[in-house]
Amino acid sequence: MSENCSCGCGHHHHDKEEQLKSMYEQALALYDFNIKDEDVKEAVKRIIAEKVPENNTPEVKKFMFGSIELTTLTTQDSAESVLKLVEKVNDFAHEYPDMPHVATIVTYPRFTKLVSESCEVEGVIPTCVSGAFPSSQALMEIKVAETALAIKDGAKNVDIVMHVGEFLAGDYETVCDEIREQKATCGQVPMKVILETGDLGTCANIKKASILAMYSGADYIKTSTGKEKVSATPEAAYVMCQAIKEYFQKTGIRIGFKPAGGINSMQDALTYYTIYKEILGKDWLNNYYFRLGTSRLANLVLSDLEGKEVKFF
Repeated sequence: MSENCSCGCGHHHHDKEEQLKSMYEQALALYDFNIKDEDVKEAVKRIIAEKVPENNTPEVKKFMFGSIELTTLTTQDSAESVLKLVEKVNDFAHEYPDMPHVATIVTYPRFTKLVSESCEVEGVIPTCVSGAFPSSQALMEIKVAETALAIKDGAKNVDIVMHVGEFLAGDYETVCDEIREQKATCGQVPMKVILETGDLGTCANIKKASILAMYSGADYIKTSTGKEKVSATPEAAYVMCQAIKEYFQKTGIRIGFKPAGGINSMQDALTYYTIYKEILGKDWLNNYYFRLGTSRLANLVLSDLEGKEVKFF
């Protein structure tokens, strides 16, 4: 029994807390988390063996190019280096008129204004990581302020990181409150929630984190920051896409998916595309709902399509 509030209002301190807690528990109760990691491995192996080869086509590669989130998130980033990247995107539109443009340019918030003012290609979305990326270990007020400032500077997509530590400690309320609050700051701007799947340990945890993020307002769920030892894996992608499908069946809300980190080859990219396509089907197959967090892939796709090494980006 919670104690009465000292202000004499007669309320119970924990009522709201209990309500929120039960809200997340009710959401989780709708899903089955009895997933065996070995079963997921087997399912992924089967998809790769049976389905990837049929997607190894120029059309699919062009589609994937249009889903690339061209990213620079290093300690060496400067206004000069970010501007160079944007100019490459501008030049690309002239030099490769038959190719789609990349989906987004992703930077730290301090470069958002620069990107939104210097990108000349219609449809390329200025995107930033926010909320104390990649650790998510800042005070909530700072996360919110960072996100609000980035949007003011022209960010049209925002990628935040779920609080992994609190998730692993079982404090789902804090995890969800933080996501919900940052989504309130984003408003209509689509927000991706990075689950950092390499740190979550099990497929069941990956599914649980996916469900909590979606119920808290994520417009996309994303595998990784690319800053941890383990980034995207086909198994994590499989579990996340299954969660997106189940969430859609229960709510009618369509959520996007972004594998990121460790997409180093054409085969990697085709694997993620194939898992996504097999689980979610054709209604999800567009450059809005499917994004690839990789900068390496741009040159790989070009080289593959041209039949020679291309180092454009």
